[in-house]
Amino acid sequence: MATRSRRADRADIILDAAEALLRRSEHRSLTIDAVAAEAGLSKGGVLHHYASKDALIGALAARKVARMRDGIAEKLAAQPQGPAAQPLALVAQGRELYAEECGFPDALLLAAVENPEALAGFRAFLADQLARMETIGDRPGAGHALVFGILGLMLARSLGFHRIEGAELARLFDALEAQARAVAE
Repeated sequence: MATRSRRADRADIILDAAEALLRRSEHRSLTIDAVAAEAGLSKGGVLHHYASKDALIGALAARKVARMRDGIAEKLAAQPQGPAAQPLALVAQGRELYAEECGFPDALLLAAVENPEALAGFRAFLADQLARMETIGDRPGAGHALVFGILGLMLARSLGFHRIEGAELARLFDALEAQARAVAE
């Protein structure tokens, strides 16, 4: 059991190192050698856990999707139950991810460029979110607009189109929260 735990810890250390590289620089710097150096491991140590860069990218994308799904579930559990709970949880998670600069969209962009198959989990997650938002409220498309608005905001930052900070960011997420409430009416 201790071996399995140590193996999982090392896999997390490798993914943490990959995330750190993504936060600091462009995706081109994400190589097995760079991840190994960042993690303080040998290249063989990284390859023991992730047999290729594609496998590493797939694990990184899967980890980001799992964190997003878990974060939404946590926020949903904390919301007063009702029709607005799901959209408010989505906005709250989007606000948190944008503020944390967790590399969520960066990992997805890297997967889109270098390993599109790694996006299968995100596609399933997005389809699930869209399905949940489709039945909320009586304004067709409003829930989907909210989902894509949050995703677009994150991608715009990752692509360097526009970075929103401070009061402007707070106003934007407050507006998204108001939209989430309106979607549920």
